[in-house]
Amino acid sequence: MARALVEGGAQLYAVLKNKNPGIMRLAKDCLFVSETDVEKVTRYAKTRGVGLAVVGPEAPLEAGLTDALEVEGIRCASPSENAARLETSKEFMRSLMARNHLPGRIEHWVFREVSEVAMFLNGYDGPVAVKPVGLTGGKGVKMSGDQLKSKADAIAYASEVLDKKIGGSARVIVEEKVDGEEFTLQAFCDGTTLTPMPAVQDHKRAFEGDVGPNTGGMGSYSQQDHILPFLKKEEYDQSVYILQKVVDVLRRDGCPFKGPIYGQFMLTADGPRVIEFNARFGDPESMNVLSLLDSSFLDACERMASGGNGVKATFARKATVCKYVVPVGYGVESHAGSPLSVDEDAIEKEGARLYFAAVNVAEDGRVLTTSSRALGIVGIADTIAEAEKNCEAALSHVKGEYFVRHDIGRPEALRKKVEHMDKIRGRK
Repeated sequence: MARALVEGGAQLYAVLKNKNPGIMRLAKDCLFVSETDVEKVTRYAKTRGVGLAVVGPEAPLEAGLTDALEVEGIRCASPSENAARLETSKEFMRSLMARNHLPGRIEHWVFREVSEVAMFLNGYDGPVAVKPVGLTGGKGVKMSGDQLKSKADAIAYASEVLDKKIGGSARVIVEEKVDGEEFTLQAFCDGTTLTPMPAVQDHKRAFEGDVGPNTGGMGSYSQQDHILPFLKKEEYDQSVYILQKVVDVLRRDGCPFKGPIYGQFMLTADGPRVIEFNARFGDPESMNVLSLLDSSFLDACERMASGGNGVKATFARKATVCKYVVPVGYGVESHAGSPLSVDEDAIEKEGARLYFAAVNVAEDGRVLTTSSRALGIVGIADTIAEAEKNCEAALSHVKGEYFVRHDIGRPEALRKKVEHMDKIRGRK
């Protein structure tokens, strides 16, 4: 986002916790503080004469940063605390969809007592997903047949969520588990209209073959036609329609959504179903779409913040493959503090882009891993196969101790996804 804003002509002031070398290089000035420290962030924006704010992560949205900035006259291309509940409260999101009979919804039940969960699950025969109601960084979901091998496992995890208040409250949500292929659709939103972006598929599981623990996302790809190999145009259009209906309801309810909106969908035999919404760009999916943006991201943010004017955006007809460089042990127990050596010029020459993620710059100038994802490498080309090769070539210019899921975007992996979706459609 920082790179796209500067390329659009913005003079950038950044607030961040880690000493991210990419953002530090792009910004005119940086404040290193927690993004949820609303008072400090707002004061910094005022003293620097900031006219437009773009909030990246979800935690400051939940903390009301957008609302505080707008009180001070600083326009925001990000949703209010109320509108951001679409992401920050799964209970709010599911209730909103159910109350308004919106398409794409799945069955859900919210509980406050483990005895209620046990009574429900012992009388329910279908597979389920068990989740905290609040934010967990994309790592709080456990599903039947995967992490949950029995009803007892599901009850035990629900008990853990309630006892430890995982996600910030003593409430747990149980959802109908749906089968299919997951994909992401993001859109610019000005409170009224949507401008959809290319569809992307993320890979949450830590290891090749989609196994291992859930992570924040190991990498993602998009196709040159902006759909996906297993996705039909009418299914993409239906996903846009679902997002639009959600935006319509939020506006009618007095909390218009302004900013990037993210829909995580499961493509089933009956079409796209909503897994979750984010009130921001996805990570890593933002790297796929912003790397293809031909028009000005700054202009898109201005239009989102202003509201009601519609966002004009064009994307290159190219494919992308993003693979994350992560610390060894990521997803289980990360080895933080490992130095990484990066040849940025060589990466660009391979037809790829480098984005610094959760890294720190040491006093001696070395780039060090933290416990989270370190570098996003995005290959760009006319086809997914070429983009994947560009990404792999670029990865050869990163030296150090790290881990990468190499199967993302490879032909055999894509073929399995197409075959999986064909099999599911055949069941209908």
